[in-house]
Amino acid sequence: MKTKKLLAALIFTLTAVAFVACGQNNDTDTSDKGTTEQNQDKTDNENADAITTASIVKENEAFEKAISKDGTWIIAILNDLTFDKELLVDGDFKNGKKDESTGEEAFQRKIALYTQDEDRNITNKFTLTAPKLTFNSINGSIEHGTFKGDLYISGKNFKLVNQVIEGNIYFLNQEAMDTFKIEDKDGDTPSKVTGVQELKTE
Repeated sequence: MKTKKLLAALIFTLTAVAFVACGQNNDTDTSDKGTTEQNQDKTDNENADAITTASIVKENEAFEKAISKDGTWIIAILNDLTFDKELLVDGDFKNGKKDESTGEEAFQRKIALYTQDEDRNITNKFTLTAPKLTFNSINGSIEHGTFKGDLYISGKNFKLVNQVIEGNIYFLNQEAMDTFKIEDKDGDTPSKVTGVQELKTE
C-alpha cells in the first residue's frame, strides 16, 4: 500500500515538473517572439527616421552630398552658398508622409533656402548661387529664397514656393514643363523668374 502511494506521489511530482517546464518553454518562446517584434518595430522606426531626416547644411561639400542620390528628401541651408560648378539633384525620395490620393508614402525632394521658428514663421532667407542646377528628382521644389543661375528641370511636378530665380528655367521634357507650378504662400514675397521659361531638348 505504501509502495502504491509512493509511486502515485512520484508520478504526480514528475507530471508537475513536466508541466512547469513546458510552461517555462512557452514563456521563453513568447518572450523571444516579443523581442523579435520589438526589434522589428525598432528597425521600422529607424527606417522611418532615415526617410524623414533632413540635411541641414552650412558648407558646399555637405550640400552636394545632400542633393545626391545618396542624400535626403529635404535639404535646408543655414547661410548663402556659392558654387563655381554645375550641381545635380538626383534620386527619388519618400518623405515619410501618406499621399492622400493613393494612401502610399509620398515622394518629395525639397531645397529649403530659409530658416523658420517654432511657429513656422520664416526668420531668414538665403541665396544659392551656381552656374547651373539640374533637378532630376520627382516632386521637387525650391522654396523661400533666391537661386542665382539657370535651373534645368527633368523631374515631374516641380514647383517654386515664394522663390526668386535670377536666371532661366529650362524644362528638359514635356512632362516636366506641363506639371511645373508655382505655389506661393500669402504673406511672403511672390515667386519671380528673371529669365525665360522654355522647353529645351537636345
